[in-house]
Order: sequence, then structure tokens, then C-alpha cells
Amino acid sequence: MPTGSGEPAQRGAVVAPPQRGGVVVVDKPTGLTSHDVVARVRRLAGTRRVGHAGTLDPMATGVLLVGVGRATRLLGHLALRDKDYLATMRLGVLTSTDDAQGEPLTHTPADQLVAADVVAAMKIFTGEIEQRPPAVSAIKIDGVRAYTRARSGEDVVLALRSVTVSRFEATDFRPDAELGVLDVDVEVTCSSGTYIRAIARDLGTALRVGGHLAALRRTRIGAFDLSAARTLPELEAEFTLTPLDLVAASAFVRRDLDADQALALSHGAKLSASGIDGEPVAAFGPGGALVALLEDRGDVARALAVFVG
Repeated sequence: MPTGSGEPAQRGAVVAPPQRGGVVVVDKPTGLTSHDVVARVRRLAGTRRVGHAGTLDPMATGVLLVGVGRATRLLGHLALRDKDYLATMRLGVLTSTDDAQGEPLTHTPADQLVAADVVAAMKIFTGEIEQRPPAVSAIKIDGVRAYTRARSGEDVVLALRSVTVSRFEATDFRPDAELGVLDVDVEVTCSSGTYIRAIARDLGTALRVGGHLAALRRTRIGAFDLSAARTLPELEAEFTLTPLDLVAASAFVRRDLDADQALALSHGAKLSASGIDGEPVAAFGPGGALVALLEDRGDVARALAVFVG
């Protein structure tokens, strides 16, 4: 869960991006890549200094964080926050991409599956688990994207990785006798790096019927959820963003500095440790402006990114 101030990110905080930039919380539509959304925001913001945190596949919708200006330095850290999803997992059909965009590989009737058996299998994928990312993914192997290798015919098997699924709950079961499938609507809260496609695939494997991800909507990344999100048409009508300083205050533990500390930090000095292990800390100057994002290393705090000067 987010460890910042707990204050929600303000929707429509400013009308035009200031020099320091900020974050646009976009409700991404289906059919667009995350890079397509970045291209739209670049045009609206009038700058090429735009990036995104936490890629969504074209079929997925929901919260996509887009950074503008200096806020792009925060994106890698914002992407590491935990995430919430609403998803539909279709049991009975395995696909080449582990989602609905792939080619069907196997079909095993699943419409007669018992809900209790599905729920029991879901427990296997709750907690800290070992997960094999989909072969068709953006992970690089010797500098080449896995999806490029897979689409060229190479047999891609990626290494297992540890991820945490803190919530995996079924909300509805919809059998389809005509298609021979069982659609399961689920809610998922998970760590960064978790593939919901892989959970759907592995759930199908555990139930011996195969499975894939039929629909996905991200509802939260860290402190930012759909209540702060705006659609692309809304942004076209009025471009607004959440300022950098407010983003940092919402997303991270806060540390207030005096003038001497802020000046020293802006010139590369290290400060005493913040006392927060394993979590970035947002350091603010006396005027309330974000100075840097800090990380404890032993008894000192070093800057991960500096936002002044």
C-alpha cells in the first residue's frame, strides 16, 4: 500500500504544466499502446520530455501514469509501487500470448468447473510466488525484446521471478456451455513486475484446462487511482496535471529539510539516514518544493534523483 501522506492526488491540479512538470493520470483506452498515450500527451504538453510508468498492453485499460518535464525522473520509482487490477480470466483456452490477442493453442472444456475448485486453485497464486513471465513480453534477452524473439519463431522460456500477489479474489463465475469456457472475474493486488496474463495462464494449467487473460483494467498504481484519472478526450478539452511536488508528497514518505540541508543536497552532499529502510523518501525544502528523492545506505541518505538546480 502507498506509504506517503495518504492524501489523494488532486485531479486537475493545474491547467498548464509549469517548468518543473508533473504527472498526468490517464485512463488509458483499449486499443492504444502506452507509447501511443505518451505521444498524445507530448502534443498536449508541448514538450518531448514525457514518459510513462507501468506499461499497459494495448488490450488493457485504466490507470497509466504519464510524467511531464522533471517528473519523468520519478517514473521509475512510481512504477515500483503496488497495483490493483480488475480482470477476467477465461478458463478452457490457452493462447500464444496468454491473453485474448494471441492465437488459441488448446481448448479443453471448462464450463463444468466447480467454483470451489477454482477458488482453491487461486490460493496457490496468492502470497509470494515464483512466476514465469509470458514469452511475448518486453523483457530483454541479450538486448533483444522477448516478444521479438518469440514472433520470429524462437522458443522463448524466460526465467522465473519472485512476485507478490497480496490479493487474488474471484467476484463472479460465468460459464459458457456453447464456447466450453468459464470466465472468472477477479480482483488482484500485486507487486511491480507481476504479469496478470501469467496468473491466468498458470491458473488454467493448475486446473488442467488452460487459461488466458480475457480483459484487464488497472484501477490503481500506488497513491494514484481511477478517481484521479482523466480520459484522453477530457485532456484534449483541458490539459491538466498534478504538480511534481504534490505527486512526490502523495506517493512517498516525506522528509522536510532546513535551508542548509536543502542547499547541500542540491549540490550533491549526503545527509544523515532518514530511518526508512527499503523505501524512497521525498525530501522537501523550506518552501515546500521537492529537492530530491532519497534512499538510505547505511547511516547516510543519498539522492536517487535531484529536482532543483
